[in-house]
Amino acid sequence: MGKAAGTIQVLHQKIGSVMVGKLKKLGKEKNLSSLLSNVSVAFAGLLSFMLLTRQLDKEAFGDWVLFITLSTFVDLLRFGLTRNASVRLLSGTTFTEKKQILGSSYRINLWLLIIIILVCWVLALVLNFLVIDVNNGYELFLIWYPILALANLGWNNALALFQAEQNFNRMMVVRLLNVGLFLVFLLLNHFWLGLGLMEIIWVNLFVNLVSSLWCTLRKWDGLLYLPNAVKPVEKELIHFGKYSMGTLVSSSLLKSADTFIIGLSPFLGSSGIAMYAIPLKLTDLLGIPLNSFTMTAYPRMSKSCLEGKMHEARKIFYTYTGIITLLFLPVAIFSFIMAEEMVLFLGGDNYADSLPLLTFIFRIFTVYVMLLPLDRFTGVLLDSLNRPKYNLYKVIVMTLANILIDIIAVFVFESLVLVAVGTVLFTLIGIFMGFYLLRKEIEIHSKDMITESFLFIKKLKTHLPV
Repeated sequence: MGKAAGTIQVLHQKIGSVMVGKLKKLGKEKNLSSLLSNVSVAFAGLLSFMLLTRQLDKEAFGDWVLFITLSTFVDLLRFGLTRNASVRLLSGTTFTEKKQILGSSYRINLWLLIIIILVCWVLALVLNFLVIDVNNGYELFLIWYPILALANLGWNNALALFQAEQNFNRMMVVRLLNVGLFLVFLLLNHFWLGLGLMEIIWVNLFVNLVSSLWCTLRKWDGLLYLPNAVKPVEKELIHFGKYSMGTLVSSSLLKSADTFIIGLSPFLGSSGIAMYAIPLKLTDLLGIPLNSFTMTAYPRMSKSCLEGKMHEARKIFYTYTGIITLLFLPVAIFSFIMAEEMVLFLGGDNYADSLPLLTFIFRIFTVYVMLLPLDRFTGVLLDSLNRPKYNLYKVIVMTLANILIDIIAVFVFESLVLVAVGTVLFTLIGIFMGFYLLRKEIEIHSKDMITESFLFIKKLKTHLPV
């Protein structure tokens, strides 16, 4: 009995040792860290969204959505000029080079901030002087976005460093500080304060400033490295960034154009924006894994391409695209079936009268989500091959198609359903164009995505992917 008990104890120790080792590996796995970062932030964002739908009426909530959508769009324009280029240059640099890149990136973004302030406030004055009536969401953006742009400059600039270093835990802390503080305020507002839209905007400005100050104090954002900024690095950032910025802005327009054009409609207006935002938010949640894996795939693909290892770059492309599509399939099926319950859960009783319409739109979006991995990773590979120009061409064609369809859907048919259908159509256009452009640079076979995906799953049964 004593010998058997000793054997069992040794076995338990070995199992415990293996489990501890696996957990340590799991904690260091970059794909998982990126996913946890995005899931944590998205969950806080989801709760904030749900609270806002219940604290604001449809008109006010539509104004908030338009303000935030416009702000996010211009943020992409600002940081799109430097972020991808910074990630590419920061990979494997010395400390001196890192200070030059961060300082140069920050200085570029300061100049962009000054331009944005002038454009927004001058335009607001002109519209007010000419007594031109615009959607309240547009007016809020022109007045308050310049302040938001200053408040979020620090933490947004720091994201390039985090991504280049693959430090997704640090990224998660900074982003959670931002959305977490805002969520706490919304909880207090829901149960006790009862404040309106303007006060919510002011608090949003404050929490962004807190996150930026934290990044500045930790020397992550580049503000303290402004004296290290140099012209050659700035030129290199802008040269690469002008294409990636165009790509990011056009990509943002693929979804944002829907909101912008609905906001211009005298028939749909802020209420239409509010209703469309419900199924669109659910779709964003389904895209969380895609955003996470994209952040880890881009530096790996770039490294392989820079080293001339095209076989390895292709393998990364096949694996990421195939496995994420397979992961999305059961989620999309579940979401399609449970669309009505999910819309009610997110929007609350305020949107019960529009439930059939919103449910139908959301089911259309589940088809769009299944197409996203193919579209997204063709763009990532084009950037990794140092062909951001091709990626820009692809996204511009998609954006123009989306805008054209939106204009017809909103102003001719006054239909939110047709706006959603247009989203599926322009994504299909992007997939076909992406493969066409890739085959001009590298040998790509779509069937290999299936092969690499099953090899990945087989490997996963024995140990974590490297």
